[in-house]
Amino acid sequence: MQTSDILQAWKGILAGRRPSLSIEVTRECPLRCPGCYAYEPAHLGGLVTLRELNDSKGEDLVAGVLRLVDFHQPLHLSLVGGDPLVRYRELETLMPHLVERGIFVQVVTSAFRQIPTAWKDMPRVKVVVSIDGLREDHDERRKPATYDRILKNIDGQRITIHSTIVGQMMKRPGYLEEFVAFWSARPEIEKIWMSIFTPQRGAESPEILTPDERKRAVEEMMGIRLRHPKLEMHASALRQFLSPPDSPKDCIFAQTTHTISADFKTKITPCQFGGDPDCSQCGCMASMALAAVGEHRLGGLIPVKHIFQASFAVGRLFEKKEAPDAAVTEPKPKTRAEAA
Repeated sequence: MQTSDILQAWKGILAGRRPSLSIEVTRECPLRCPGCYAYEPAHLGGLVTLRELNDSKGEDLVAGVLRLVDFHQPLHLSLVGGDPLVRYRELETLMPHLVERGIFVQVVTSAFRQIPTAWKDMPRVKVVVSIDGLREDHDERRKPATYDRILKNIDGQRITIHSTIVGQMMKRPGYLEEFVAFWSARPEIEKIWMSIFTPQRGAESPEILTPDERKRAVEEMMGIRLRHPKLEMHASALRQFLSPPDSPKDCIFAQTTHTISADFKTKITPCQFGGDPDCSQCGCMASMALAAVGEHRLGGLIPVKHIFQASFAVGRLFEKKEAPDAAVTEPKPKTRAEAA
């Protein structure tokens, strides 16, 4: 983003708007990935799961996304899921409308399906492909979106790779470097981003890193980014992984992002993970990047995060009420007949 984009975001915050909007455009996904937060029972508050929501298709999906975009007026829009490419026909219709609005659009997918060729040349459109580690681990965790299928489906595109570091990866020396080296060598790959697995409070899982593994992961990425420049992870953001924001209220990313689920009504709180995330073990790359921005001191004196906090306070005075169609509801699970 340019300075003008940052100023535009700040203006929106003061007017009571959040500059970022994330929409789970579908409840459907052909994958069953271990540790996926979107399908955790607590993701939507525990009353209903993502797979039980009534989601939209066809013209209703296109209209629903545009309604939310026009209401919230975001600077940046993330389309997630489920997997958005389940609704690739709707997205092909939707994308030109979003481009016309001048929004940064990010589509996060497993690339289980061919990525539409037209997206490559659309301004401000980024396709992020999620990869779960090296081939032998990824193919087991993410079939049918195997390495071979992904490489075929991203051919000729401009792609950002995102991977979440889990505990299993840190058990093998050199794992992260091998992963980054493989994808850095691919001509389709423009950038590589890394997050660290974020558990719910009190959870136990092999995906969770120990404190020592977390420290080693940061140290390794500090070196890897110098050897493989496609790993777009600034040192100041990497350091934030060792001291993440204390709570969603202290997280600039959580405070600047609306996250809405697949019925286009249900808000996901307190951040994109939903439920009760363990902020002391937060590994969200976006959170760390904005935390690093927050630590920057203007004129060497005032931390940017203090200005953000003051701006949020002002913005809350002007925040408009939710439109009826975008209001938070208590979703009802689908009946067996509806689910079928």
